Amino acid sequence: MSPDSRLPARALAPRRHDEILRRLGVQGSVSVAELAGFFDVSRETIRRDLKLLSDQGRLGIVHGGAARFEPSEPAMGLRSRENARGKAAIGRAAAGLVSSGMVVFLDSGTTTLAVAQAMNDLRDLTICTASLKIALHLCHVPGMRVHILGGEVDPGEEAASSIDALDAMARFRVDIAFLGGGALSPDGEVTDFTRAGAEQRGRMIALAGKAYFVLDSSKFGKLTPLRIPNFDRTAGVIVDARPQPALADALLQKGPELIIAS
Repeated sequence: MSPDSRLPARALAPRRHDEILRRLGVQGSVSVAELAGFFDVSRETIRRDLKLLSDQGRLGIVHGGAARFEPSEPAMGLRSRENARGKAAIGRAAAGLVSSGMVVFLDSGTTTLAVAQAMNDLRDLTICTASLKIALHLCHVPGMRVHILGGEVDPGEEAASSIDALDAMARFRVDIAFLGGGALSPDGEVTDFTRAGAEQRGRMIALAGKAYFVLDSSKFGKLTPLRIPNFDRTAGVIVDARPQPALADALLQKGPELIIAS
């Protein structure tokens, strides 16, 4: 680190807080040791800073540091403009795992929509989805039989989500499932924003022959409120860029394969 990149020793608390939040916005997570060295203050001072920002709902405390905390997910229209190239690469990698004759579950979301778009040249597939956009896209592709799962439509997600959708999922024999998620947390686990979303994804992991999460790099190191049941039974997590070593190692220790799309 160059001398000019350091803040003056004993930086004032508001300035520390601004820099901590800036780093979280760029990196997704920060460590107590890193921040103490950068600001030239004690680790206890940094822990107090993180505690204050956590109490304000501006970050989440994790072992050894902090991560971005996002209690709710932006609407699909806003997310669709983020990292389109990375999501397209993930879509191509996921589509490469699909073979003719399969029953495929596609979760709602912008990255799973990229998977659907990458499947345009595949044939003889049965598609199950709760996403209105995915169903509308694939129902026009020759050789696709599309089943849309019922339930109340969430206007922000543009998909059905309710106990009706959960019941409908159980009627299908799914060969492969591609699931969205809220974040890849610092401890290497995919987490979610809502109880309904977490339950639906956990249920599909249990039902499918193989289940893969598709997450672009904007979700690395974030914290969302809810764990997804059966995550340890996931076959893999498909991403568009290699996570930082600590995050990649944490994911591999949980069990799923890390697949980096090219």
